Amino acid sequence: MNRRSCLKAAGTVLAGWAARSALSPAFVFPARAENGKPWNFLFILADDMGWNQVGYHGNRYYETPNIDRIAASGMHFTDAYAAAPICSPTRASILTGKYPARLHITDYIPGSPYPYAPLRTPLQRQALPLEEVTLAELLKEKGYVTAHIGKWHLSPSYDYAPNRTFDPETQGFDVVFKTTKPEEGDDPTKDTHNVVAITEQSLKFLEEYKDRPFFLHVSHNVVHRPIMEHPDLISKYESKPGAEAPVNNPIMGAMIERMDRGIGQLLDKLDELDLAKNTVVIFFSDNGGLRQLQAQDPLRGGKATLFEGGIRVPLAVRWPGVVQAGTQNATPVISNDIFNTLLDIAGMEHRRPDVDGESLVPLLKQEGSLARDAIFWHYPHYHHFGFKPAGAIREGDYKLIEWYEETLLQKKNQVSLFNVRSDPGETQDLAGQMPEKAEQMRARLRAWREAMGAQEMTVNPDFDPSRAEQRNFT
Repeated sequence: MNRRSCLKAAGTVLAGWAARSALSPAFVFPARAENGKPWNFLFILADDMGWNQVGYHGNRYYETPNIDRIAASGMHFTDAYAAAPICSPTRASILTGKYPARLHITDYIPGSPYPYAPLRTPLQRQALPLEEVTLAELLKEKGYVTAHIGKWHLSPSYDYAPNRTFDPETQGFDVVFKTTKPEEGDDPTKDTHNVVAITEQSLKFLEEYKDRPFFLHVSHNVVHRPIMEHPDLISKYESKPGAEAPVNNPIMGAMIERMDRGIGQLLDKLDELDLAKNTVVIFFSDNGGLRQLQAQDPLRGGKATLFEGGIRVPLAVRWPGVVQAGTQNATPVISNDIFNTLLDIAGMEHRRPDVDGESLVPLLKQEGSLARDAIFWHYPHYHHFGFKPAGAIREGDYKLIEWYEETLLQKKNQVSLFNVRSDPGETQDLAGQMPEKAEQMRARLRAWREAMGAQEMTVNPDFDPSRAEQRNFT
């Protein structure tokens, strides 16, 4: 066990005491709200929720009045992206500010290799390393009480044991309530996705720590499959106009409404406890929606693909007294940016050389732009609901996807190029019309992978066409 591991283990033993101890009178928070109190953070993360499933993006089938409240009282980003088209890598990017390629966590944990596919998948890390400095740890060092409520998915096991290595307590969280998705066949009249339990635990945390600066990470299991909800609530959506449309799903509608109600309770609790004025509220999703359950129109593809439907997600930020209500921003941003944004708002140093995200504060304040001009993805994996292994770069209005099979097997059509500003559905591949642009972006994507130390796929000597679709469950 290295020094950092030892420190984390020791910190876990003291976590319960630290969470309840009073702040030293000499401690001075570097950034405060207009009411003189330090900024609190309520970060709400949905699971597999598509860009088109929130009301403020124009959807009139799903009912998200409380998520829409966050957007209406703050800023929403039209071109916000998850760092990966699946959950674990995105969650790791939020907590560390790093690209999944740098972390060597590029698939969901533990993953499911395809041993006979054309390409061999690299072996990724099976947990967020203890050596990584997390957002929770940094805030905790400055006197914040930190809580993780809900889905984790950054440990080798889905099970949970208090204080176990790689679980939230060893990654900087004082208060932990960890949940997992339901099993097929669970009783849908029960709280199968733990929405009510997550909400109740979050409300309890707010009550108990209302006098402390806090970072509350609320991580829902909705709308991850298996999709299920109370039959009475599902029937409401089955009766709504448009229920049969491919872009709508009555079960998902019921699930989203249940989650949105819980979010509303949290927003109301902030008001009740007089915390709203100094609490930053963020709503985000860990990847795009599953196209097999609901079309992602106007976007193409869905979860596990690098088309827009798999990586473009809803992001809304409420920062009272700072962000102008009802504003929107079309700058491409990515989940890595959450890390530096929260540290910046808290008034803490965030310019770490190995952190890839930027602070969104200039955009939120409408006082400037971001220094970067491109964001990147690396997904060297096969997925049973996905398309093909690929990497991608968005540079300005353009996005290029490099298909790893075509590249490594020296086939045709190795890249696709889209203007995702004018063509968010990625219907027109411009690679043939703009070969110089495509080659320039491809070269930049490859240089980025090298700089990240990204794990690359290789040609699989065990490729067997008759068994290419066989996967190993690990």
